[in-house]
This record gives sequence, structure tokens and C-alpha cells, in this order.
Amino acid sequence: MNDTTAGKAAADKAATLSLNGKASQMPMRSGTIGPDVIDVGKLYANTGCFTYDPGFTSTANCSSRITYIDGDEGTLLYRGYPIEQLAEGSNFLEVCYLLLHGDLPNKGQFDQFRTTISRHTMVHEQMTRFYTGFRRDAHPMAIMTGTVGALSAFYHDSTDINDQTQRMIASHRMIAKMPTMASMAFKYSIGQPFIYPRNDLDYTANFLQMCFAVPCEPYVVNPILARALDRIFILHADHEQNASTSTVRLAGSSGANPFACIAAGIACLWGPAHGGANEAALNMLEEIGTVDRVAEYVKRAKDKNSGFRLMGFGHRVYKNYDPRAKVMQKTCHEVLDALGVRNEPLLKVALELERIALQDEYFIEKKLYPNIDFYSGITLRALGFPKDMFTVLFAVARTVGWIAQWKEMIEDPEQRIGRPRQLYIGAPRREFAAIEKRA
Repeated sequence: MNDTTAGKAAADKAATLSLNGKASQMPMRSGTIGPDVIDVGKLYANTGCFTYDPGFTSTANCSSRITYIDGDEGTLLYRGYPIEQLAEGSNFLEVCYLLLHGDLPNKGQFDQFRTTISRHTMVHEQMTRFYTGFRRDAHPMAIMTGTVGALSAFYHDSTDINDQTQRMIASHRMIAKMPTMASMAFKYSIGQPFIYPRNDLDYTANFLQMCFAVPCEPYVVNPILARALDRIFILHADHEQNASTSTVRLAGSSGANPFACIAAGIACLWGPAHGGANEAALNMLEEIGTVDRVAEYVKRAKDKNSGFRLMGFGHRVYKNYDPRAKVMQKTCHEVLDALGVRNEPLLKVALELERIALQDEYFIEKKLYPNIDFYSGITLRALGFPKDMFTVLFAVARTVGWIAQWKEMIEDPEQRIGRPRQLYIGAPRREFAAIEKRA
């Protein structure tokens, strides 16, 4: 099956549902790789029933060519390329091009793409006033949700979702401006002046200088740290139909402008069960505190009645080692070595917990391997970011995935406005009575 027919109905496959003595046939669809799916689109029309699937864990709401995950095998592919290969041999802007366009760029295409992105890095100067309208102690994710949504008030020339050119301009603007806006949220939270982008630096080096440079002295980006952050961005660029991506698609299905859709994705990402997981993992390490208490907490994690669970271990999708975690583990140790901070107490706790988890039969049997959130929290802390910036960095990286998914949805002729059904369990029909007649 070639790419053009992927996801189409398989002519010789169908599923049959027998209900109240009536059989209903439903076509099967086959993807390029992965399990077949049952097309239940006409189930209600044919049977008067629809499916019940809380969390949509067994339901495909779209067909996509962007990202593929096999949780049992521990596989993650961007447009067919293994995440390990991209993280090792590519850079984040190349991956952005890949996710947007479907193929890795050649030299000329990459140079043009890099130039385009660099020329969109600044934000409208009036937007700086938005930041000063927030309380100084506002969470950076609250600021990001508001300011990203406000972009549609400044860039009217790229909000027509039916115009292919405008869709691409909006895509470039989001990828380019997100690091600038994230750095402004960071600078505002610590009371420092905003730092403008530098187009002579690459994507992640520019982001680091916007976050950590100050006007009173020169700032030189450490190439090891810039490469580490670039790799972190690659690992977080997309992850199939997760909660925030599904939110972006659902918002976009109504015809909302792309800036509003990305703001919706940011709001969803803020949840501790999604983008906040690395912050939760670091909070756990702080609770443990010292290496001598690691064994105690490991024992509590094994006790079902303790109410304690190890954050940053296991994954809802991956039932094998998260392939991103392997790359993140290597990156984490590179950063710790480059900064010479392996003796920091909290990092010692993390390294001891990692050592035990990779050797303990309980964790191995239950496949509770350290995931990407465990390592990324440690790494981002070492890079100098406070915990409340972790999810913001996630949003910077995931923006290209959201945009690619939004763009694909807009261009999909099968896509309709999202409208999930429900199983109603409230009161049956009852008649209204005037207040004086009610018991």
C-alpha cells in the first residue's frame, strides 16, 4: 500500500457487529504501518448505537502522515524517521521543516527555511505591554496562553485558514515567535529586561541568549548546552494525537484562527498530567531530598497502599523503554558533565533513583522505566531554568507539531468539526412544575 492509499478502506476487510439480531458491516482501514482500524462512522445510522470510549484510547479521530508511535516496541517516527536518528544527526529547524513539509530539506531548502524563520523572530513592539499587564508572580504558562492567543490581534494577514499562503505564513510565524515570547515570559518573571532575538544565531542558541543574556555584559552561548536544548526540542516536537494536539485539532475543526488554536494547545499542555510531568518529577526529587532516603521512597513506591508513586517513570503509551528517554538520558549526562554539577544533592538523588530503577526487578517487571520527563526536568534545571518554565519550553518545542497537525487537519477533505457523543446518565424526561407546587 503506498502513501496515497494509506488509511483508505481495505476492499477485502470488514468487521461485522450483530445487534438485536441485525448484522451491520463496518469497513476496515489500513495504515502504512500499525494496526488496522474499524470505521464506525455509520454505526449510529445503521444500528442506533454509538461507541463508548473514555479518553478516546481506542478511537482514531483522524488519519495522519506526521507521527507514528508503537508503544509496545518503543518506537517513535517523525514522517517515517526514527526519533533517535533525528536527535543524533539532525537539528531542530530541520525537524521543523520535516514535520511541516513531509521530507527532510536539502541544503538550499534548509537555508531558505532558516532565513524565513529568522526574519519572523521579533514580535510586535506593542506586545511588550501585554506582559507588563500581568502580575510579576504570574505563572509563565498563564502569560503564554494569553499572549499567544493575542497574536491574532496583531497579524490579521495570516488568519484566513482557507488561504494556503496565509496558513504557511502563520506556521512560520508561530515557530519563529514562540521562543521570543517564551523568553519574554521568563525575563518578566525574574524582573529583567527583554532581550531581542539575534538572527546570526541558530534557533536554540538564540533562545538561550534571549533567556540568559543581560544588556550590561556580553553573553556567549555554550555550544554543548545549545546542542542539548536543540535535542530536547527535537524529542518534544510532536507525539501523535496526545491531549494538547487533539485540543489544537478540535479547536481548529471549528475554523478558529491558528493563533487561537495554538493558545488552546498551550492551555491543555499546562495540565500536570501532560506537559507538567517533568515539573512533577523534579518536585518528587526535592521531596526525597537526599540520597540516603531514596531506598525509603522506592519501598513506598512498591507499596500499593502508600499513596505514593514515582513521577517520571512509565508512560501511558510506551510499554517499553521510551525511545526519547534513551536520548534524553545521554543528553542529561552530557549537560551535567559540561557544567560540572554532578555533586549537586538533587542530581545525586536523581542518579541514584535512576540506578535503582534500571536494576530493580519490580520496576523491570512492570516496565516502569525512567521516561523523558524524568531526565528532562534534571537537564532543564541544570541549564538554569526554574521549574515553572519547564512546560513553557515544552510548548516552544511542540509548537511545530501542533502547527503541522493543524495544517494537515485543515487540508484533510474528510475532516469535519469535532463533535464527540456522550452516554447520558442524568435524569429521564420530567415535567416542569411551578415553584409553589414543588415538594
